[in-house]
Amino acid sequence: MKQPLAGIFTPNITPLDPRGRLDEDKLRAYVDWLIEHGVHGLYPNGSTGEFVRFTPEERRRVIEVVVDQTRDRVPILAGAAEANVSETIRACDTYGALGCRAVAIVAPFYYRLAPDGVFAYFKEIADRVSVDVTLYNIPLFASPIDVPTVKRLAQECPRIVGIKDSSGDIPHMMRMISEVRPLRPDFSFLTGWDVVLVPMLLVGADGGTNATSGVVPELTRAIYEACKALQWDRAMQLQYRLLPLFDAMLSTVEFPEGFRRGAKIRGWDLGQSRQPLTPQQTTAADVAQRKIQEMLAQFEFLQSKTIAPPSVAPDASDEVIDRIVSEVLAQLRSN
Repeated sequence: MKQPLAGIFTPNITPLDPRGRLDEDKLRAYVDWLIEHGVHGLYPNGSTGEFVRFTPEERRRVIEVVVDQTRDRVPILAGAAEANVSETIRACDTYGALGCRAVAIVAPFYYRLAPDGVFAYFKEIADRVSVDVTLYNIPLFASPIDVPTVKRLAQECPRIVGIKDSSGDIPHMMRMISEVRPLRPDFSFLTGWDVVLVPMLLVGADGGTNATSGVVPELTRAIYEACKALQWDRAMQLQYRLLPLFDAMLSTVEFPEGFRRGAKIRGWDLGQSRQPLTPQQTTAADVAQRKIQEMLAQFEFLQSKTIAPPSVAPDASDEVIDRIVSEVLAQLRSN
C-alpha cells in the first residue's frame, strides 16, 4: 500500500530562458536545491508553475525533467489538468507511467459547474485513470468542491486519495476531515494557502502545497516539523514570520511574479514569466523585490541551513507576536 501524501509539497516555479522557453538545466538544478533544503515532495505544473501558460507538450516535458532529476528522492504530485476530460485522462496516465506518485486535478474552470457536475467530472476521470488522483479546490479560479462532493467522491472512487484545498477556509477543512476521515483514513488533506498552514495542520491536515516553499523551503519545513512535534508555540511563531513574506510575494503585480522575485533573491534567476508586464509593473516589482529582500534578510537560514530564532534581543514586534500567539492558541484550545 502506498503511503498517504503528507508534508510540504512545493508547487515549483517553471524556469524559463531569455527566449521564454523551458530552461531544463535550471529546472534540474532548482529541483536538487529544493530537495536538499528539505521539501517533502514536488508539485510541478501547479498554479505557481503557471501551468495554464504552457502547451500540453511543454507540461509533459516539465514532468519528464522533474521525474528524471528527482530520482525517487521525494514523491511527485503532478498537476494534470487539461481543457477536457479526455485530455486530462491522457495526461494522468502519462504522468503516472513516468513515475509520479499522484496527480492533482483542479475542478473545472471557466464554466462554473453545480456540485453534481463537479462530481461527474472527477468520477469520470477517477474511474478511468491508472494513477492516484488528488482533488484541487481553488474556488477563486474554478468551480468549488463542497464537502458533500468530496465525501461522495471519497466513498465511490478509490483512486481519489486526497484533496489540495486552496480556499484558506479552516471550517471547510474541518468539515471535510470530519466527514471523510472516518470513511477513508488513507485520504490526505493538504492546504494550499500558506497563511493558514499551522492552523490547518492543527485541525488535522496532513501537509501543504505552499508557494513559499519554493523560496524558503527551510521555513515551511520547520513549520511542519514543529507541528508534528506538537510544538505549537514554535510553529505559530514561524507562521507569523511567514505571513508578511507570503503577502508581499502574493501581492507583487501579476501572480506569481513575487515568488519569482523571491527565488531570485535566494540565488535562483528563473527568468521572466510568460505574462508580459508594463514598465510600471516592472518598476513596482523591483520595489517589491527590495521589500522581500529586507524580509528574507531577517532569517538566519540565508546565512546557514537551519531556521533559528534571531540572535538579537526581541524587539517590540516580537513581543506583539508572542502575545498574539498566546491568544490564538488559548482560543483554539478552548474550542
